[in-house]
Amino acid sequence: MKLLFIILSVLISASCTSTQRSITVGRIVVPEDTRLFELEEMIVLIESNAIPNTPIAETLTDPPRNMIRNLEREAQGDLYLSGTLAAWSGRIAFLEGRLGDASRLYNQSNNSAPGNIPAMILGIRLSGSAASQLLVIERELSITAQNTPGFVELQTERGRVLLEMGRFAEATAAFDTAFSQDERGIYREIYLQHRNIAWEMRNADTASDQTIGLLGQGVITWNDSITIALNETQLLRFISGGRALSNSEYFSRLLERGFIPYTQDVNVINWPSSRPDQNENLTRAGAAWLIWHLYAEARADRSMLTRYSSRFATGPNPRSPIADIPPLSPFFDSILGSVETELLHLIDGRNFAPADLIRGAELLSILRRIDR
Repeated sequence: MKLLFIILSVLISASCTSTQRSITVGRIVVPEDTRLFELEEMIVLIESNAIPNTPIAETLTDPPRNMIRNLEREAQGDLYLSGTLAAWSGRIAFLEGRLGDASRLYNQSNNSAPGNIPAMILGIRLSGSAASQLLVIERELSITAQNTPGFVELQTERGRVLLEMGRFAEATAAFDTAFSQDERGIYREIYLQHRNIAWEMRNADTASDQTIGLLGQGVITWNDSITIALNETQLLRFISGGRALSNSEYFSRLLERGFIPYTQDVNVINWPSSRPDQNENLTRAGAAWLIWHLYAEARADRSMLTRYSSRFATGPNPRSPIADIPPLSPFFDSILGSVETELLHLIDGRNFAPADLIRGAELLSILRRIDR
């Protein structure tokens, strides 16, 4: 099973400032050029957002390609720099689907600068399937100690491949290992989202194929949330009584019984008269409403639905302990309850960000906790 990541158009500018000092690569002492770091960051960022086995548009790789051309003018007689640039050019060719060029540049790079790290990663990419790539990575890691050049790149690559293979817990561990050794922070910054996706999906190994397809999405709808709940929990049995219903029927019944709000706007005082759309994207506010109502239903305690407003939102000066949730909001109890029980969290210790969207993997994790 492969996770597909949406290609992002990134505007990147490169500085031409260069600082020279010495670093050790393997057993070779070579000059360090900060422009190589900039080039690395450009290309790794593009790679991290590329869809596996899908060539990207050349316009996305124009900035690093232009930078390589400029550096190549200075690389005359510098075998290490020439070899490194050839490897980065090969990484670009691989992204663009030019596998023949990528293989040629890989060989050229290794001839000029044997063992350079960008070529090592390119060789992994060229080795075939994700399973084949993992074998190469494990072999390289067996001879690459922590705190040595290439370790961070290899562990990040291991995390990327494991994520693509659907081995989420292992992918999380690989990313965390890489980040712990990433002194420059480039790989942590670029691949943190991938690590978080792996962490969210670590409990999805037993999920159905239909659910897995929803979990990697950055956006889910009310309809998707019903699908996830039906496929992976027993939380909606009270609606159907065990009978087979369509998602539309579940949506209507949940709406009628108050498990889905008529709006996801936390600032409303009165519900709108218009019926919500089951294909509407699910926000954190809407998710909190559904989660808290299912939580109360699972515990047969509907008093939970007014537990917090009776404490905080009554009297002449109602107050809210969450900065961006009004005390008179109909979402007040659901959001405070979800936060206090740690089903959901505050994004910065003060705010809930009710209009932000929720990921399918996060929702699944929460619903499974309720369903225990």
